[in-house]
Amino acid sequence: MALDVPQERGLGNLDQRYLDGLEVCRFPLLPFLAPLPLDWMYLLYTVMFLGALGIMLGCCYRLSCVAFLCPYWYLLLLDKTSWNNHSYLYGLLGFQLALLGADRYGSVDGLFRPQKRNAHVPLWNYTLLRAQVFIVYFIAGLKKLDADWVGGFSMGTLARHWLFAPFRLVLSEELTSRLVVHGGGLVLDLSAGFLLFFDATRPLALVFVTYFHCMNSQLFSIGMFSYTMLATNGLFCRPEWPRGLVARCPPRLQAWLPSTKPPQPSPDCHYGGRRGRGGLRPRQHLAAAFTILYVLEQLFLPYSHFITQGYNNWTNGLYGYSWDMMVHSRFHQHVKITYRDGLTGEVGYLKPGAFTQSRRWRDHADMLKQYSACLSRLLPRYNVSQPQIYFDVWVSINERFQQRLVDPRVDLVRAPWSPWTPTPWLLPLLVDLSPWRQRLQELEAQLDGHTDTVFIADFPGLHLENFVSEDLGNTSLRVLRGQVLVELVEQQQNHSLQEGQGMQLPAGQYHKVHTVSPEPSCYMYLYVNTTALELEQNLTRLQELRERVRNGTGQSRSPCPLVSPRPPGAHGCPRSALMTLIALRNLALGRPAPERLAQEVAFASWRGEEEEARPETDGGAPRGPEL
Repeated sequence: MALDVPQERGLGNLDQRYLDGLEVCRFPLLPFLAPLPLDWMYLLYTVMFLGALGIMLGCCYRLSCVAFLCPYWYLLLLDKTSWNNHSYLYGLLGFQLALLGADRYGSVDGLFRPQKRNAHVPLWNYTLLRAQVFIVYFIAGLKKLDADWVGGFSMGTLARHWLFAPFRLVLSEELTSRLVVHGGGLVLDLSAGFLLFFDATRPLALVFVTYFHCMNSQLFSIGMFSYTMLATNGLFCRPEWPRGLVARCPPRLQAWLPSTKPPQPSPDCHYGGRRGRGGLRPRQHLAAAFTILYVLEQLFLPYSHFITQGYNNWTNGLYGYSWDMMVHSRFHQHVKITYRDGLTGEVGYLKPGAFTQSRRWRDHADMLKQYSACLSRLLPRYNVSQPQIYFDVWVSINERFQQRLVDPRVDLVRAPWSPWTPTPWLLPLLVDLSPWRQRLQELEAQLDGHTDTVFIADFPGLHLENFVSEDLGNTSLRVLRGQVLVELVEQQQNHSLQEGQGMQLPAGQYHKVHTVSPEPSCYMYLYVNTTALELEQNLTRLQELRERVRNGTGQSRSPCPLVSPRPPGAHGCPRSALMTLIALRNLALGRPAPERLAQEVAFASWRGEEEEARPETDGGAPRGPEL
């Protein structure tokens, strides 16, 4: 059930053709960042691609790192809507590679610079990369100690995926979700870094980590992240494993592969004992200090949201550097954008996502502020003076009630926002209602296959304006907690409902649900999509009809059989009805063999010709006009 206003009411005096891409709202992290002209952006992408290629081949390595790193971070900071933990990790790895000696083995640079060819790599290079991957796993595990994840509410429906079918052979879907999806994910993230580090446990860790990332590549649309994490498994193995792999290749192939000889000493390394050449140099002291500070910074950032409070919402902080992967699942039921002309007071509605192709702004206060500022600059071009922008965002997080994220009474154009202070117009998450989730699941389990429900929680003094579509012919509202006042707009009637009470809602009309109790109200919509139900029944009848036709019993109860003998004098179905049934049957059940389809169409055409040639008589008596 979509809690929304009809499109014709939501457009106000704005032409939707101009709202679908003529202007674009962007969400940079830094306000002075702006995209370059299109030709320069193409050049930027080309430079970044060449840089990535140079890093892979070890060709002009340092220059390639800079060519990749600068455009990548520029693009990342240019658009916060593209931020996630994965894109952030790629930027961190690119930064680390720019400082490391990753061009010492099998590189193009080694062919032209003998001092780099097959040379030792300082240990701090491995330490930095291993620590970064360890942090990704371990902090992700710590974030999964959240009560929602442990309780099995973060990925509640994931156990239905076909990948978990083997587990469902021995476990119920609920146990598969709790033990395998949530429990297994928690244990793996907490332990993967430790198991990969030690030689004795590394083979077992490689098996589970590989299985885990292969599953993730099929479960989620996360791009290259799964394959990137698979590639990082080699960082935890012994440094000489590539030479052992090359040594197993045929001799003819080895001539074209990197050397299998022991590496030569490198001036970047410090050797103890007899190979030592004095004490540590300042460069090596600096490398050690940088490694320690970098690791400490990476451990601190995921918990630094007490500083960047303006970016905090229900999940705290900018999503992207917290490693809280898959901990929070959201479902948006309703998003409404209202504008008011500051001079005339005229009110209108914008299509959610107007002037932007992203939907990430719905969950973040800083992006909502940027979006409202952008709309205030663009709407005057469409005869809206001094626009005021109001958002009404309804979202459920981890199977809780649908509730508001922001105060719909606050004009976000003039609302305060700062990265260092809490956002005053963000409404709190109703965590006191979290224990209701078990009961909500029980209520949903009691419904039949044709009835759906939406669970709503609202704050005192606010109201929800909703439109019941005519397709939802059987819609009712039932109060679970608190007291509400249901206002039927067209009928100009008010109905007060207490806990446990309900009422039927008229289809094709607006109504408002006011929360009048001192505490938040909770209520549920029950609705049956009568149009979909009727379509399903018609499809069932078509399936039965197809079986009758296959079995040669087409003259049975079907009102318009596709192929059936017609007794003399009996009136068959008109050609239009037969062609419609054939088309519906093909849409629902698939197109039959061409020979069969040709026979059916020929039969329908013959019926049409017969009807045109038949005189308008009924039992020998002339037929009169039908009223």
